[in-house]
Amino acid sequence: MRFPFSDEELFPAVERAINGVRRSLQNDGGDIELLRVRQKEVFVRLKGACASCDSSSDTLKRIVERAIRANIHPEMRVINEDAVERAV
Repeated sequence: MRFPFSDEELFPAVERAINGVRRSLQNDGGDIELLRVRQKEVFVRLKGACASCDSSSDTLKRIVERAIRANIHPEMRVINEDAVERAV
């Protein structure tokens, strides 16, 4: 089944959800950049202290992905673009 929202519709909603948790990341010396949304996948880049933190994948799941799923759609997932690039 096709995801019910277009990428263009999702981008501002995802941006709002990320902005809602941004302060939490900034309090730990980090930040997050929204790169793109493709169907139910949200591609981000962690910045500052979050970029090199061993707990960054946990942060994405517990904070960022949880906010996006709660505010937009429960099937969405967040992908750290830098982690993908490092794995290639």
